[in-house]
Amino acid sequence: MARVSYETNKQQEKTPMPELDPGARAKCFDEVACGYSAEDAINEARRCIQCPKAPCMDGCPVGVPIPQFIEQVAHGNFAEAYALVKDANALPAICGRVCPQETQCEGVCTRSRKGEPVGIGRLERFVADWAMENGVASDSADAAQQPEKDLVGKRVAIVGSGPASLTCAGELAKRGCAVRVFEALHKAGGVLTYGIPEFRLPKDLVESEVSQLAEQGVEFEMNALVGKLYSIDELMDERGFDAVFVGTGAGLPSYLGIEGEGFNGVMTANELLTRVNLMKGYLFPDYDTPVYAGKKCVVSGGGNVAMDAARTALRLGAEVHVVYRRSMEEMPARAEEIHHAQEEGVIFDLLCNPVRVIGNEDGWVTGVECIRMELGEPDASGRRRPVPVEGSEYVIDADMMVIAIGSKTNPLIAQTTPGLEVTSRNLVIADEETGATSKPGVFAGGDTVIGAATVILAMGAGKRAAAGIAQYLLEK
Repeated sequence: MARVSYETNKQQEKTPMPELDPGARAKCFDEVACGYSAEDAINEARRCIQCPKAPCMDGCPVGVPIPQFIEQVAHGNFAEAYALVKDANALPAICGRVCPQETQCEGVCTRSRKGEPVGIGRLERFVADWAMENGVASDSADAAQQPEKDLVGKRVAIVGSGPASLTCAGELAKRGCAVRVFEALHKAGGVLTYGIPEFRLPKDLVESEVSQLAEQGVEFEMNALVGKLYSIDELMDERGFDAVFVGTGAGLPSYLGIEGEGFNGVMTANELLTRVNLMKGYLFPDYDTPVYAGKKCVVSGGGNVAMDAARTALRLGAEVHVVYRRSMEEMPARAEEIHHAQEEGVIFDLLCNPVRVIGNEDGWVTGVECIRMELGEPDASGRRRPVPVEGSEYVIDADMMVIAIGSKTNPLIAQTTPGLEVTSRNLVIADEETGATSKPGVFAGGDTVIGAATVILAMGAGKRAAAGIAQYLLEK
């Protein structure tokens, strides 16, 4: 496609993204960011200077042709822009909302040398939303990549339906493989469905992206827990799959290991978010999934999941304190999510750490004992290590506590798959470029391999694994 110049918009700041009022949105689960209008999108796209080296491309794990799609947006060619994005990214509406662009494509944008980077994520979201609203989303199934003759009829089983699995499934379907996704729960999407709140990622968008894969021929088998209902060997030996991709994510919650974690009113972020998202607990009693929120909630953690849990508890009616053992500068959550939480009224108790959960004789939490921290020398993560301040203990009154300190890989697949090598943390050992594991015909990627990370990194792994599976099948 020939490059067509346009007059560059020289404004140094991003075109603002309209948002719901903080006071109003803190009482509902409507999406916070309202998205660009066509005029906003064109205005922002014209901030791109179309630099020859395009460093943004190097920062994209799935290889979206960023300058090319932005150029089409700048000229108002939204359908062409969407086709470019969709050919590289199976889940553009999702990535435009939850991908940490600030540390990837936007983090290396040339425009950021003088002002803010181009809003690449906002533009990706716009073209995906525009395609859905205008009924052209399904047209993306007419991918430029034609099915490969030698792959047609080859059967691939995908274990799990999170971002790595959905990406792998879509790529293999485009190549001509017969793909079947096995999902343990009753809804597809993995963490996209049960782990990210409605106000950040509306579930109808996830369902729409999944339905497009179904239109490409990907089959979905729900309520199918691989490792219990079927083993990996049974999928290959008895059900006739030529290859298997394992993308089961990292959904096993971690605990603090402190006294009192067993009191009623203490839960992990996984439990809270699953009840609210997957089981529509926020619509109780219309949906019969009661969610205990309490009146005063303490959330332990500083990542994106902690922000999601805190903002969810807030919407369920609790006063929320986020307790984090480092300072705001070390907090791993996206700056945007922290900012939104502060706007909505979440209280941040920084440089303190829970040491004990206090409860009453009825077994319910009544408070969280914390200790003040100070920052010492950097640890293995590069962040300054928090050190307890002796004698600084204090209690936060609470009738609910949410533990959001990370998650681990479920050991079920490792325990039921002979010949599959895993680490001491039950992470599947797989080749970084192809996803190949120690077991012939079995591939893996995403959080299953690297531990809890981001949606876009999982998608990148799924895309690479699809190429690896295709090569394996062709050689086989």
